[in-house]
Formats: sequence, C-alpha cells, structure tokens
Amino acid sequence: MECGRCRCVALDATFGGATFGAPILIKIATQLVLWRLLLSPPLDGPDNMALDEALMARARRTGETVLRTYTWSVPTLSLGRNQRARGEYDDHALADAGVAVVRRPTGGRALLHHREITYSVTAPVGPEESVTRGYARINALVMNALTALGVPVRAALPTGKASRPTALPCFAEPAAGELAYEGRKLVGSAQWREDGALLQHGSILIDDDQALIPALMKVPSPATLPPATLRGILGRAPSAGEMHDALARAVQALPGATTTPLDLEPDTRRDAEAFADRYRAAAWTWRR
Repeated sequence: MECGRCRCVALDATFGGATFGAPILIKIATQLVLWRLLLSPPLDGPDNMALDEALMARARRTGETVLRTYTWSVPTLSLGRNQRARGEYDDHALADAGVAVVRRPTGGRALLHHREITYSVTAPVGPEESVTRGYARINALVMNALTALGVPVRAALPTGKASRPTALPCFAEPAAGELAYEGRKLVGSAQWREDGALLQHGSILIDDDQALIPALMKVPSPATLPPATLRGILGRAPSAGEMHDALARAVQALPGATTTPLDLEPDTRRDAEAFADRYRAAAWTWRR
C-alpha cells in the first residue's frame, strides 16, 4: 500500500505493546529525506565508534541521513553503553584470543565483531517520533535488504522477559522486533538519541563465533541457542559490499527517496578524530 509521501511495509509484529502475531503496516516517511551512502574500509573499534558518532553530529548539522556499512580490522568485543562489564571479563583470555574491547555509544549487550557485517544509520529526529517507531523504520529497511538477498527474516515476538544490559551475549536471544530467522537472532540492533539526532547500530552475522564470548568472561555464562547466520541460511558468505548494495537498493526502493554517495567532509573527519580519544580510554570502556 503506497501513497505519495510514504511507503507502508508489512511486518510480522508490532512494537511497544501492540498485538504481536498479525501483520501490520509500518510507514516509512521519505518526503524531503536525502540519504547518503557510505561503505567504509575496515577500522578498529574506537575509530568505528568515533566515525558513527561523528556522522550523528553531521546529521544535526546537515539534516541528512547516512546509511553506513562496515567491518572491523581486528576481532573486537563491543559493550553496550550501559552494560556492566568491569570485572566481568578475563584480560588474559581476551589477550590470548586476540580480541580488543570497545564500548559502544548505543545500548544493548556484548557482541563480537569479527565474522559479521555492521550497519549504522544516523539521522535527524524530532520529538514526535518514538524510539519504537524509529527502530521499526530502520528494521524494515534491513528486512527488505535481507529478503532481497534470499534471507526470509521476521521480526521476533516478545518473550515476556525484561530486557536488561547484562553480561550475556547480544545474540543469546532476540528482543521483540529484532530480526530473526526461524526463531534465532540474525541481526542485533541498538539505538542512541541525543540532541535531535539518532544513531542505530546493527550487526548482521556471517558466521557464529558469538559462542566465544562466554569463554572471555571470568564466570562463563550459560549456553544459549546458537544464532542464525547468513552462511547457514544462504550457504555462502555475502561480502560487506554486497550487503551495502542490498541496503542501498532497499532505500532507493522507497518512493521519492534520493541517494548519493558520501565523501567524508573535513568537519566530519575532525569530529571522528576527536571522538576516538574517548573510545580508546579505559575510563570509558570500563566505566561500569
């Protein structure tokens, strides 16, 4: 169902307390929205997080939305913004596994960035759009991109459990509305809003190495259901470029959408360099 200003996308579940199980329509507004597309080379954890925060600052300045796709130059455990981590992880185990650690500006739980593809969306946001609606708009785009690749994901149903930023791995189970395949989580997402802009991160698993996370902890967490992976579903590993192209096509399919590649401006590069200092600081990484 379409009109001149938006496209309505059918999802398998609603968000924020509505009835789950029946298809609903989520409107994705596209009028007067310019999307910029950025496929980044692999960076380390602090530089990846700093660039995303710099793009969030750019969204405030320009009013533009940026879809970024990227990977990580070294295996990196990323911690949620408010996740308790101090004293939870074993320094020797991290060093032996060659895993770096960074704390994200977004929420959620720990995940390992190695055999996965990360996307981020940075955009201006007004007070009239709820967090759940913002998640739904972005998740609908990711769902469309994955479906086009032959991955029939669905929005997860609520489990009835409260979601807390514990030390359990991010992919232990899907939260309501997260994208899953046959009940197993495939995409982990988290969002942060501040001063009229949002940043949403999402991690799309290529292979399942998330089982390494409990071995990095001083007290290993219980075994959980293995997550879904793109290799397991498709029988192959899509590249970051292929995933980026699928995401770009999902944006371009929106009525009236305008997309152009993004070349990072000097202001954004300077912001990223400045923000990287915080993400490299132990005081931020292990602040709680």
